[in-house]
Amino acid sequence: FIQEPFEEKYEVGDEIGSGHFAVVKRCTHKETGQEYAAKFIRKRRGGGKKGAKMEDIKKEIEILRCLHHRNIINVYDVYETRNEVILVLELVSGGELFDYISEKDKLSEEEACKFLVQILDGVKHLHDNEIAHLDLKPENIMLLNHNSQNIKLIDFGLAQKIDPKGDIRAMMGTAEFVAPEVISYEPLSLATDMWSIGVITYIL
Repeated sequence: FIQEPFEEKYEVGDEIGSGHFAVVKRCTHKETGQEYAAKFIRKRRGGGKKGAKMEDIKKEIEILRCLHHRNIINVYDVYETRNEVILVLELVSGGELFDYISEKDKLSEEEACKFLVQILDGVKHLHDNEIAHLDLKPENIMLLNHNSQNIKLIDFGLAQKIDPKGDIRAMMGTAEFVAPEVISYEPLSLATDMWSIGVITYIL
């Protein structure tokens, strides 16, 4: 991770999103003027419960770095300070698919298919790399910009590298979208994502 001060290279702008332990802000590279999204993840200190475990942060970064697909968010730089890890991500400014659906009330079959094909393409790339997202939902699917129906999968904080011989059991994800094996605490697999895609398809 880059240890030099983040603000030396980037000018930090407005907040554009937030989660349990992270805040996402618009930022601009001072030399090039290129805009990015900076995800500030608070590190857990000592035995406290506030902040993300360093091992979980590293896992998310490792997963993002091995993915290269037009429908998956790109990571460019990673900075570390005493209290935070900062991910410099591709800026996607079109808003969540959730908001797009809410505003439109209902989508045409053509629109729904266009979104679904992109979601499946992105998830296929994940699964080809033996990675399960495990938190697929319209809030974690972003439109590239306001004039585009191209999407990016985001938020890989719960993603896991799936070993076919392994046995990963965890209560994770968003209740409305989780597969039965999550609720029954059975082993997770790449197929766990497919249940979530089924729910998303129904919503579309």
